[in-house]
Amino acid sequence: MKQFVLYLAVVVFSIFIGSQITEGVLLVPYWKSLSASDFYTYYAQHGPVIGRFYTVLTIIAALIPISVAVYCKRINSSGLKFALVSSFFAILFIVSFYVYFKGTNELFYEAHFTEAALKKELIVWNYWHWGRIVLEFTSLVFLMLALIKIQTNSVSKN
Repeated sequence: MKQFVLYLAVVVFSIFIGSQITEGVLLVPYWKSLSASDFYTYYAQHGPVIGRFYTVLTIIAALIPISVAVYCKRINSSGLKFALVSSFFAILFIVSFYVYFKGTNELFYEAHFTEAALKKELIVWNYWHWGRIVLEFTSLVFLMLALIKIQTNSVSKN
């Protein structure tokens, strides 16, 4: 059962990253193709649903490495170091939301940018988004290393 839960953690985290990549590959280019008025109409209609979806998924994903770190500490696993690094990167991808995305997304709701400024801001948004994916992927790599250590510890104890 423990192995199933640990693998499920990786699967859920991977789905989160996959959804982020999908947003970067499909949604952002679509947004860039729209006129400002069409973008603001789209964002007003779909932004709240997209926001709720990513809020839930992001919180769950960020809690996974933190939970694994707590578990590693509890069982005295050598995977703790990796789990802590994974947690650090998870905290960074959460912080990136508050540093950039929260304010910028609010400006999208307010239809704040002119046509030219919106095109430039979507380019900046895209760079931040892919930077955030790098943080998420780094967190996933260290999460998997922690889980490998947990598995190795379990095998060596048996």
